[in-house]
Amino acid sequence: MVKLLVVTRGHQYDYNGFHAIFDDNPAFDATFVDQPAAQIIMRPEHVATYDVVLFYDMWGLPGWRATSEPTPPPDYVRSIEALLESGKGLILLNHALAGWPAWPLWRQLSGTTFTMEPRVIDGQEVPPSGYRCDGFGETKGHRGAVHRLTPVDPGHPVVAGLEGGFEINDELYLRMPMAPSEDIIPLLRSNFSFVPENFNPLPSALKPGEPWTHPPGNDVIVWAKRVRNSPILASEAGDSPAAYANPAFRRMLANGVAWVASEAARAWARGSSGRAEPVATLSAVPAAL
Repeated sequence: MVKLLVVTRGHQYDYNGFHAIFDDNPAFDATFVDQPAAQIIMRPEHVATYDVVLFYDMWGLPGWRATSEPTPPPDYVRSIEALLESGKGLILLNHALAGWPAWPLWRQLSGTTFTMEPRVIDGQEVPPSGYRCDGFGETKGHRGAVHRLTPVDPGHPVVAGLEGGFEINDELYLRMPMAPSEDIIPLLRSNFSFVPENFNPLPSALKPGEPWTHPPGNDVIVWAKRVRNSPILASEAGDSPAAYANPAFRRMLANGVAWVASEAARAWARGSSGRAEPVATLSAVPAAL
């Protein structure tokens, strides 16, 4: 059983559906904590007993939904840096990728190019990103999209048992491609058409009447990342109730938890191995899930 600390708050989500992912899997021992209380629990003396920290919060965005400062308190910075030095396995799901936009270390953790305003990322000027919203509401006719995810590397532990890919109904982001890096492993690619006419601009990104333009976007929506000594799983998938209940998504997440908790993943993060090695998965869940 893997001990998980799950960090939430700052973004709307279906509470019962999300919690059921962890309640239904006997391989998970999950503790949930909201921001900003998570900043206390994340201190090294409190978080040491957990195998994996899963972030599902969206914090550090004043004027959005999170009542927080745009940069994290120094104590929280030290806590996250301590996690990375210790090699703790981390998972960032969906809107957690967009948290703390003014904190360079958080963007380094996620590897995402999603941005709520024009910004320079990897030396490139990028426009505000777009989104195709989930089942909580409809914006300009765009809802969550039904699309197919296909493994980029079928041999990676995170996609074990999913080699043929799977269909999912979920939120999607339109963002710029990531710069190639030996610290990023693309894992799942979507067959959706990532062009601006299929997405909405973020309401906070533009001035009234200002047009929104964006080049065709990145179709890789799940990837592995390493920062310092920590292996990280980053997934744009995981926003809608339909995704929470999707057996293939649950398997991918369970595989990811097992992988980031493994010594093989930590060895890859430390640079001891050029490729992620197979590990035991946490897919021992009832077939009906």
